[in-house]
Amino acid sequence: MNFFFGQEYLSIFQWILRGIIAYTFLLMAAKIMGQRSISQLRMLDFTIALVLGNIIAHPLSDEELGMTGALVTSTVLVFLYTLGVFLSLKITFLRKLFEPQPILIIKDGQFSEQGLLKARISIDTLLSELRKHRVINLKNVAAAFWEPGGTLSVFLENQFRPATPSDLMIQTPPFAMPVTLIKEGKINEEALYKIGKDENWLRLQVNTEIQNVLLATYAENNLYL
Repeated sequence: MNFFFGQEYLSIFQWILRGIIAYTFLLMAAKIMGQRSISQLRMLDFTIALVLGNIIAHPLSDEELGMTGALVTSTVLVFLYTLGVFLSLKITFLRKLFEPQPILIIKDGQFSEQGLLKARISIDTLLSELRKHRVINLKNVAAAFWEPGGTLSVFLENQFRPATPSDLMIQTPPFAMPVTLIKEGKINEEALYKIGKDENWLRLQVNTEIQNVLLATYAENNLYL
């Protein structure tokens, strides 16, 4: 356990142990903080990610620094982050502080200069985001908001949005969640039982060796390979 503490020299094996411990600790911290901290880097998420990375990095590059202090400090920060997220869900003031409201960027086909300035994005960045939504003509946009997570939400005018079966008064079957029957050459017996089928039926439908099938899903009475 000496590799936990500062030393003048660490062997290669001790450096490896430090890396394993730091990596495992960060995985556990990410698990505790939840998926939000990974998928959306908002102000609170960005702060904790930046600080944790900085604290953990030093003991991994300097043998004279022990890991105990870094792990204890990081644990406290993870606790404070989790507490901050919980309190922001309960207290409106903290929610507004940690999670700013979306910023109106476009309204009725017109740029909002005030919105662009508040979001601190350029017109080029905005145009890039619009292209991702396949928006060609700005006049087609009823409203667009810059979200706290750094993404653009776009709402087209009704006459320019894609027609849906409901608009065309077409009856459609209810949504059916796809079920994975084969994954990487292995049969999911539980999924087969759930849809009322057996292995013989599946092999007849696949018409090849099961181990050769990377993925097979079942939805709406159809098998998709």
